[in-house]
Amino acid sequence: MERIITSELLTEYEEYLYQSEKSTATIKKYLCDIKKLVRYAAGEPLNKTMIIAFKEDLLNTYQYKISSINSFLVASNLFFEYMGWYDLKVKIYKVQKEAFYPDDKCLYKQEYFRLLQAAKKIGKPRLNMIIQTICATGMRVSELKYITVASVKNNRIEIRCKGKVRTILLPDDLRRELLYYIHKNNIKSGCVFCSASGKAVHRSNIWREMKALCKTANVDASKVFPHNLRHLFAQCFYSVKKDIAKLADVLGHSSIETTRIYIKTSRNEYRKQLNQLNLVWGH
Repeated sequence: MERIITSELLTEYEEYLYQSEKSTATIKKYLCDIKKLVRYAAGEPLNKTMIIAFKEDLLNTYQYKISSINSFLVASNLFFEYMGWYDLKVKIYKVQKEAFYPDDKCLYKQEYFRLLQAAKKIGKPRLNMIIQTICATGMRVSELKYITVASVKNNRIEIRCKGKVRTILLPDDLRRELLYYIHKNNIKSGCVFCSASGKAVHRSNIWREMKALCKTANVDASKVFPHNLRHLFAQCFYSVKKDIAKLADVLGHSSIETTRIYIKTSRNEYRKQLNQLNLVWGH
């Protein structure tokens, strides 16, 4: 049988991922990554030589980042497993983990507060409250729908995500701010952060509104996106508690290796730590 990825196969695979209880975002990403291979194959049957060439072209011809290439390869390998095409699987690129986070991606606490001030200045109270809620709890932007009037009053946010259930407690200051926001906006029940249609506000809208704050806040737009608020929470939490296992539980990570990514300091902070070692004698 010729190994050609058809639209029918992708539809069947999408249903398989759904039945496996993968998140909507994960399913969308897997399919998007596999379609990149489909375009590369251009209707030709797949073989190991082609997959290796695809891997090399992603790096040398298209010049994708290693992290992006590995993402494409993981998605392809999982699809090959599903199809039973085990001989087509290829190794991902091994990358030495860096001890620091890129400076252009690291959001500092003072920049976070400038974003809040900017949201207040331009009349975006909902955005201001959303940014505070994500950053003060470490929750994912997709989990904001679980912030309901009842959960805020009970101070118990039950998150159901990726087949796991975890409970988030709100800091006292955040709970007071949320209760004030709920009262001021006359929100009687249900989701606190809703669009005009009554549905939970979509992540793309939050991303776009956050980017619009950057100029007013004088913060580089490259480091302003919802997930970076989660990183800032993790760094602040770890600086106080120094407990990576507890942080993994709070963030909802299955592996501490994932949590390690969140607590990296910036390159400048890493340099300061090296300088504080005082291990050079000098002339």
